[in-house]
Amino acid sequence: MALPLHEYKPTTQNQRVRSFGTADLNDDTPYLYRLENANSSSEIEALIWAAYRQVFNEQEILQFNRQIALETQLKNRSITVRDFIRGLAKSERFYQLIVAANNNYRLVEMCLKRLLGRSPYNREEEIAWSIQIATRGWGGFVDALIDSQEYEQAFGDNTVPYQRKRMSTDRPFSFTPRYGADYRDNKGIVQTSWVHHTEWYGFLNPSPYPQKADWRAISAVIVGLSGAIALLVVLNWFVNTSVL
Repeated sequence: MALPLHEYKPTTQNQRVRSFGTADLNDDTPYLYRLENANSSSEIEALIWAAYRQVFNEQEILQFNRQIALETQLKNRSITVRDFIRGLAKSERFYQLIVAANNNYRLVEMCLKRLLGRSPYNREEEIAWSIQIATRGWGGFVDALIDSQEYEQAFGDNTVPYQRKRMSTDRPFSFTPRYGADYRDNKGIVQTSWVHHTEWYGFLNPSPYPQKADWRAISAVIVGLSGAIALLVVLNWFVNTSVL
């Protein structure tokens, strides 16, 4: 049986003011993608890719991750943007990339950022939503976020979610790696850096981003190949000498 959402309170006064969680009215205000403003095929395509960027994040925008059936329904106006976001978050590709690679606490953090456009208020909120994952399952958790009053007030049916509040010292949510330290350590993945973005890649794992070379591993491969070649040369000389 699904448990009701555990009550929690914001821990700072900043989170209690009315403007918290809404885009600042200045030059940094994000462009809002709304279905009612998409009057051409190029505008609807731009909205669709904005949704992919928000849900799948910058690192996972690949042709392989596209959900063609959902895109077609949205283009035909048979579903809302809210249902399109719901479908992306419940898709098998999202589950494989994000859900399977994270613990419940980190899933809460990432989904609050991607689906509600804000960071968790505190640890109590992370615990409260992680209980929803454990009792409702992944699909029930996604529904609870997207059907919430907060989502309704912030985005409604036809606006693509966006990062609603960003302090000057915060990094954009799009720079958040798709899995955390526990998954990285279990898989033996090494850390590499790219400009201002930090991501985690395995050695020789194909990536669309430039990454620093692991010279220790490369040197080991070169030494191993050199030894194998030398052994083959010696064996070839020995065989030829024996025949003669």
